[in-house]
Amino acid sequence: MIITELLKRIPVLEIHGDDSREISELVFDSRKVTENSLYIAVRGTVADGHSYIASSVEKGAKAVVCEEFPETLNENVTYVKVKDSSKALGHLASNFYGNPSQKLKLIGVTGTNGKTSVSTLLFDVFKNLGYDSALLSTVEIRIGEKIIPATHTTPDVITINKILAQAVEEGCEFAFMEVSSHGINQNRIEGLHFKVAGFTNLTHDHLDYHKTFDEYLKTKKRFFDELENTAVAITNVDDKNGMVMLQNTKANKKSYALKTMADYHGKSLEIDFNGMLLNFNGKEFWTTLTGKFNVYNLLLVFGIASELGFEQDEILQAISKLKRVSGRFETFKSDGGIFFIVDYAHTPDALENILDSINDIRTKNERLITVFGCGGDRDHSKRPEMGNIATKKSTLAIITSDNPRTEDPAQIIKEIEAGVEPQNFSKYTSIPDRKEAIKMAIKFAEPRDIVLVAGKGHENYQEINGVKHHFDDKETINELWKLMSK
Repeated sequence: MIITELLKRIPVLEIHGDDSREISELVFDSRKVTENSLYIAVRGTVADGHSYIASSVEKGAKAVVCEEFPETLNENVTYVKVKDSSKALGHLASNFYGNPSQKLKLIGVTGTNGKTSVSTLLFDVFKNLGYDSALLSTVEIRIGEKIIPATHTTPDVITINKILAQAVEEGCEFAFMEVSSHGINQNRIEGLHFKVAGFTNLTHDHLDYHKTFDEYLKTKKRFFDELENTAVAITNVDDKNGMVMLQNTKANKKSYALKTMADYHGKSLEIDFNGMLLNFNGKEFWTTLTGKFNVYNLLLVFGIASELGFEQDEILQAISKLKRVSGRFETFKSDGGIFFIVDYAHTPDALENILDSINDIRTKNERLITVFGCGGDRDHSKRPEMGNIATKKSTLAIITSDNPRTEDPAQIIKEIEAGVEPQNFSKYTSIPDRKEAIKMAIKFAEPRDIVLVAGKGHENYQEINGVKHHFDDKETINELWKLMSK
């Protein structure tokens, strides 16, 4: 594609060189520069891409987009000056791949908890409705039946456009995407055209990155502020920050709720470990998904599908065929009668939601044993909060390692223990080795007891000192159960 085509709708401050050059690839990582590529110099949190302009030119870049021209300009290279390279990158990527987000209906889901579940459930609902779609989530990236491994909640904007272009090529009409606060803050959704944006909730998380809750909220809100007037924004009005998201949006505003009046209103009529009988907008249906948080997730799915023009009865039929999302309230019963639940809950709110959902269902004749930890190199302030929640709402809490990363697991556990209230001291123990912690839970459990293993969900690794070791909670439970029941 020629440079002038790539620069459409991008405010350019200055161009030096031939703007009719043909570009073969877009690159913002100087290590990946190839012959005839366009290098975008982005100022990152760790390094400034402007420092690598010269080396990129040496490697064969024929064009450079930057905020400042280098002192020495190569006459065989075209230099384009813009106000913000990071924002320009999104529009360059959209133009390079033929603006794929305008050729299908792109749906973005943001919030602290539920992004993965809602995005994946939407993908599955539309499959049940007979449509091929794309999915960009934490767990996986899918184009129809094709699976691509996911590395970030929100991939970089070049990758997003490349995936969406593939989806268009393969006949997909819809794409469902998790939109993280990191992705919004780092302009990874710049230049994308969203048809519908959904908000789940906003609770304590990622304060290691955003520093304050207010900054975190403003970042999430920016997603809605930047929607076009042809889009729909649908928010959870039971969440105290739900209406904040819609304050400045130009999009058509819609709401969903269980407790208050809303465009999409839900009620749970029956709930147990096998599923739920629900009522959405006066229509009853059964789902094998369970837990109050899943009522919210499904209600948002229902609202989004309705806003995309589908009949409510056919949406509910498609929802009733859904299976549970991997690592999200995933349940299985051992042949010894112990009920196991594996869930990704790794924030105070998510842990409280899952424990409340279990306690709402259980008869209290069964004990609830919770195995959990907190990730290293992440927000420290949520650790004591999770220690308090787990010990308060479980019969026994076993504090263990999650992904300690570069931190000492014993120090993480100490910070979690700091939140345990004196009356709950007898309700917890600490075992740093996650496998041993799960083993302890199985040993302690009796028939009909419930064992929740929280924090990792779908993940099949444990990151220790920067190295990922294979570790799968479900696999470990099954392996230990077989060994211990012999």
